[in-house]
Amino acid sequence: MHLIISKNMNELIAARVNALAESETLAMARRARELEAQGHSIIKLNIGEPDFQTPAHAKQAAKDAIDAGFSFYTPVSGTLELRQAIAEKLQRDNGLQWKAENIVVSTGAKQSIANIVMTLLNPDDEIIVFTPYWVSYSEIIKLAAGKVVFVAGTFENDFKVTAEQLQNAITPRTKAILYSAPCNPTGAVYSKAELEAIARVVEPHENIYVIADEIYEYICYEPNYTSIGSFDFLHDRVITINGFSKGFAMTGWRVGYMAANKTIALACDKLQGQITSGTCSIAQKAATGALKDLNPTHEMNAIYLKRRDLVLSLLREIPHIRANTPQGAFYAFPDVSYYIGKSYNGTVVHTTDELAMLLLTEAHIALVQGTAFGAPEYLRISFAASEENIREALVRLHAFLVKMK
Repeated sequence: MHLIISKNMNELIAARVNALAESETLAMARRARELEAQGHSIIKLNIGEPDFQTPAHAKQAAKDAIDAGFSFYTPVSGTLELRQAIAEKLQRDNGLQWKAENIVVSTGAKQSIANIVMTLLNPDDEIIVFTPYWVSYSEIIKLAAGKVVFVAGTFENDFKVTAEQLQNAITPRTKAILYSAPCNPTGAVYSKAELEAIARVVEPHENIYVIADEIYEYICYEPNYTSIGSFDFLHDRVITINGFSKGFAMTGWRVGYMAANKTIALACDKLQGQITSGTCSIAQKAATGALKDLNPTHEMNAIYLKRRDLVLSLLREIPHIRANTPQGAFYAFPDVSYYIGKSYNGTVVHTTDELAMLLLTEAHIALVQGTAFGAPEYLRISFAASEENIREALVRLHAFLVKMK
């Protein structure tokens, strides 16, 4: 018997997968690891991962669960204990009047977003995505056979989309609006007035949902954070996404959640039941424990604020760069368009993709090109890193850019 090998193995892969782009943040992380394996010292400011340890009380809750033998399947939507704790948190911190039955816990907020998109979209339905945007939004929508309609916030408006822009983007096929606040990658945070204006645009469109990604909620430098679902007139048509990865430094625990009206929650439970079932039982216990004490979260936030100010001060020393002031998350998003078209050691840099790669291979700094976020003139710099690494990385960046001619 002879094994017949296809000339192009990708032909065996489903078109929906071949059409997906690789996550640029994960791709850059992979390239950085490859260079490290070759003996290079890479400063990694590319991954959106807290450099803190998970709070001790969350870890203790997990240890106690292991010792108690809490190792069996949980309900698909998560344990009642965790969903009740999340509902209490949403009422206390966000003014969202949801019960445990409205919560679906998933294996990370990314799965929560995928659940929602797969639940809402029929082929060719549209989701309006505010840009700059998190890299996976568009690919998840494509996977669901939907269409992405990008609406761009401007630098002058702190990258925030206006109500007027949203109004002009709505069509009869619009099914949802998707945005993050605090935003990855810009750190933008919408004020209560800005969100109410957006909510008023959505209000008369009874078939349009708002998907609010609030995963960076606890990493916010502005007082009085507002959730768009807190407006009573839109409450039942807002789907709130959140999780434990960022605010609790629990990226590897993989616990996220969504909160929505009961019809949406039941549909997501149904979908998740056919894909992953409930997330890790021990991780759910850790998440339940994490919500009992927010002091470590607030301490981390204070440190991020200091790092933000450090990054901005160092960026402003570099000629021809401009950067807004992030109001949340742990990213700076400088405009480096001045350097596109210039050369480094005889190599002309045509795009921020090429610039990011040169910075990795020549300056040994891992950043992410703005193209990945729908903003090709920018670079994303994560300051979820030590002050020492931040200083050294910005010194290297400065030295590299001033050599470009």
